[in-house]
Amino acid sequence: MTDEATLIIENQSYQFPICKGSEGERAIDIQELRNRTGYITLDPGYGNTGSCQSAITFIDGEKGILRYRGIPIEQFEQAPNFVEVAWLLIFGHLPNDAEYQTFSTDLTTCANLDESMKHHFEGFPRTAPPMAILSAMINALSCFHPEFFELENEDHFRVAAAGLISKVRTIAAYAYRHSIGQPYIYPDPALRYVPNFLHMMFSQPYAEHFCEPVVRDAINLVLLLHADHEQNCSTSTVRMVGSSQANLFASCAAGVCALWGPLHGGANVAVLEMLEQIYQGHISPEDYVRMAKDKDSKVRLMGFGHRVYKNFDPRARMLANVADRLLTTLGVQDPLLDIARKLEEIALKDPYFIDRQLYPNVDFYSGIIMRAVGIPTNMFTVMFSIGRLPGWIAHWWEQASSTGNKIARPRQIYTGAGITNHVPRDAR
Repeated sequence: MTDEATLIIENQSYQFPICKGSEGERAIDIQELRNRTGYITLDPGYGNTGSCQSAITFIDGEKGILRYRGIPIEQFEQAPNFVEVAWLLIFGHLPNDAEYQTFSTDLTTCANLDESMKHHFEGFPRTAPPMAILSAMINALSCFHPEFFELENEDHFRVAAAGLISKVRTIAAYAYRHSIGQPYIYPDPALRYVPNFLHMMFSQPYAEHFCEPVVRDAINLVLLLHADHEQNCSTSTVRMVGSSQANLFASCAAGVCALWGPLHGGANVAVLEMLEQIYQGHISPEDYVRMAKDKDSKVRLMGFGHRVYKNFDPRARMLANVADRLLTTLGVQDPLLDIARKLEEIALKDPYFIDRQLYPNVDFYSGIIMRAVGIPTNMFTVMFSIGRLPGWIAHWWEQASSTGNKIARPRQIYTGAGITNHVPRDAR
């Protein structure tokens, strides 16, 4: 088997090296394509283009495989720990006890926001989209922590990473509290990552929120299953912005903006909107599925199928299990969740969906879980951002730490007018 690929253009042959990944992926290295041939490739959506080499996450969509630093995602199900997975993604190995305790201490120490930042929240209308606030406030953090503009070594970077991972939940909780006109709740240093976030979301000055263990585990799992997913839109955005040597805060704020789009982070919101439409329209789940199968209908069954996974989304299998435990333990009575479970039951038995491999995906179950624990729908994408942040940080650092970096600068095929003469205004 050759280690080169031959490309024939206008009867001229060119050889390009073949790059091999550690899991057997193969790519044609075309970095010299334009220099040698005068041609470029055209690949809208970059579905066939590798933008980098990365050691962080491996996905095999055909086989339904997702691994973080080589560890199958399923191995995190029994004792989900978002903080541990964040360390793994960012630093490349599971933390030992000393590393874990140091990182946990960093997260606790960094949880508070500068008091002046409260004025920024007050400048937003209460109806402001939480993702807009999140992006703006992550950018604002750079004003309060200019010491992290230049990350000189791994220890300095560790504190910056911990600061961002810790403060993002405080920002998210403050944004929610601002939207409902309630006072901000300070982080509690005695609480762990997820219970502390829910405390800041739901506690009152006179009644502290208690996080049930099943809720803690469910949200930990939701966050860690979203922690990285290879070169998706938002992660690629973080890398592209970071390629200009933009700082960590600016790069991750750009990732938030990319995730905001309904085709990316907004998918679980679309699931709840679909369930609400079914409920308010008095449509039975069976009728809705029939409409979704009608090719002439505009009805879509949201939360089923995935662009990458051509098999069952491994994250969805895990969340399906925890969703069952959560709803049973909490005894939640919610007509929308009843509809969701009926849709799942129908689709998993229907040959139409089975033949097309349209299985429930991670967005379907994450929306159910977050609704069950009281997270409002407009905060779903913010939760996705909190989960994805360690992956963004890991990719930013991997890129910043590697040699031979170039600023990202895609080419294009111009399709506009040819040379055109300017016409003075009085002659137009």
